[in-house]
Amino acid sequence: MDLSSDSADSLALSEAHEWGYEKTRLWEQDESNSEKEVPARRRSSTISLKDVNSRTTQLVFGMQDGKRVPKLKEPRSLYCVPRDVVLPRWPVGIDTVCPKPDLSHNHTPPPFNEEFYKRPSGANLRLLEKVDTDKHEGTVVYQLPLMRFPFYTRSRPTAALEVCPFPLAQYDDDVLRFESRFECANLFRARRVGPYEYELELRWDYFTMKHTQWFYFRVSNTKAGPTYKFTIINLLKSGSLYNEGMKPLFYSERNAKNKNLGWLRMGHNIHYYKNNIRRKDCKGERYQYSLTWQFQFPYNGDVCYFSHCYPYSYTDLQKDLLEIANDAVKSQYVKQRILCHSLGGNMVHLLTVTTPSTHLTEAKQKRAVVVTARVHPGETNSSYMMRGFINFITGSSPDAKVLRDNFVFKIVPMLNPDGVIVGNYRSSLAARDLNRNYKNPIKDAYPSIWSVKAMIRRMLTEREVVLYCDLHGHSRKMNVFMYGCENKEPSLRLQERVFPNMMSRNTSKFKYSSCRFKVQKKKEGTGRIVMWQQMGILNSFTMEATFAGYNNVHFNSTDLEDMGYHFCDTLLDYCDPDPSKVEHVLANLTRIVKAQYAAKIGKSIEDLKDLPLEDLDISDLESSDGGSDSSVSDGPPKLPLLRKVGGLSHVVS
Repeated sequence: MDLSSDSADSLALSEAHEWGYEKTRLWEQDESNSEKEVPARRRSSTISLKDVNSRTTQLVFGMQDGKRVPKLKEPRSLYCVPRDVVLPRWPVGIDTVCPKPDLSHNHTPPPFNEEFYKRPSGANLRLLEKVDTDKHEGTVVYQLPLMRFPFYTRSRPTAALEVCPFPLAQYDDDVLRFESRFECANLFRARRVGPYEYELELRWDYFTMKHTQWFYFRVSNTKAGPTYKFTIINLLKSGSLYNEGMKPLFYSERNAKNKNLGWLRMGHNIHYYKNNIRRKDCKGERYQYSLTWQFQFPYNGDVCYFSHCYPYSYTDLQKDLLEIANDAVKSQYVKQRILCHSLGGNMVHLLTVTTPSTHLTEAKQKRAVVVTARVHPGETNSSYMMRGFINFITGSSPDAKVLRDNFVFKIVPMLNPDGVIVGNYRSSLAARDLNRNYKNPIKDAYPSIWSVKAMIRRMLTEREVVLYCDLHGHSRKMNVFMYGCENKEPSLRLQERVFPNMMSRNTSKFKYSSCRFKVQKKKEGTGRIVMWQQMGILNSFTMEATFAGYNNVHFNSTDLEDMGYHFCDTLLDYCDPDPSKVEHVLANLTRIVKAQYAAKIGKSIEDLKDLPLEDLDISDLESSDGGSDSSVSDGPPKLPLLRKVGGLSHVVS
């Protein structure tokens, strides 16, 4: 059979995925060859370079000591990004997943501010506590089957999955049709408990018994007019922004078609409260929480969606990256490669953005910036910040060109594609939080984390990494803010606070007072702390975006994308050759910290005026970072034993 080169590449990639071949390949040429390797390579090339060029396409040539040195090409399917969208791979055992419908949602923000929900005065949440019980009543109208295996075994392409009929096909005309068998979705069960009232249960992260917060599902057979009530009954966090005025997201296909309206914040009588259902993932008297809201559908017979935040799928990412790859101008300074394959065989993309250098010395003078996102799959707001960052850094503005001329940007836009695909909130298919496993990552279990560390370690041998930032979403705080790492060396005191403080000056959506720099022992496995402790990156941050908004107004997707632009704008300020901006911010930070310390010990700031900053113990000035309930690693990955056969991993039966 005669295959074109593209078809052959696609076939090779498919086969590599099918066998779970997860070997890491970086796109750059190795510039760190030892002097001993060069003569041996030259001795092996006894034919002329002219003859080599005419007889084979399997060699590439790099410069070493001013001379061309031949080198074998790496297998293209292992590192080169396909030229079309690749169907996601799903774990075997999820047999009810439907082929993904056309979910190209309209993301046009509404032409008005979406204000927070204001609870009527006198509403008492205590009256709602323990209303729900584990003695469920009503009729189950939607339910996914339980997983066949207690841990991940292998994956297969979407196209190979069985298309199952809808779980419960018998309805009367008034029952809503629920669906969550598509990419990114999460809904386990829907139970009708009244004519227009439904109890919903979310699916735990696969192979775990926890992490229920992200929801995204479809409803159809809607009726305009009646007030529907939805209650999610198995949430785990004790606090929520829904009690601070946040509303669920709603999408109507008819709204999008008729009015060009995308996702909207909708709902009333919104409450988040403790119920009477005991948690199954821990011992003791701990209970689950419920989120309830009421809602009126705008149309009869509409197809609608509800979501915790703006969805952004693995397929959405591929479409965005293909648009860049097909741009003749952007492709000159944006190189896309496959950093590695995930545990499930899905691609982990790596973008390198920089102006091509004409000389090696010029290339090595550039400093590096590393930006990653979606290590937690349910934090979709991080993908919109990443999209804004990529759009700006690859754009045509003079500022973007200055950044490309002076920096090498290494970008990993989706660290956990498996979790994104299956609709997890926090975990990978290894049933572990990847952002607690940077310290000593296991390559076979956490390939994206291992590969990012290897990439940065290698890059540090070639150039300085001026900044590392991992993008996240936050479920309890408002605004956008950062977590950093406090430097206690006298010459570096407060240096880690300069960039966040500068960013707060560039946008009111970023709140410096919410930033934290205390290094907690329970967070030592996070990317932020590992890049600071092990790699020595001074500016090592997590940038967190609220799921809600600021100043009593919800963020929309454009607001989140704007944060990517403000990040780049701040980078220009921070790296300005004129040091006056940094010096001014450092002086201001010194005054702020001394004032906080003076207030704590009961003295005036004048008493500390001449006291050196290094003599102040400022670590106790901050409270906890208010992080997640899953701050500590759960231990080793939840996977069966693997054995190596010909370099490939297979489950031991």
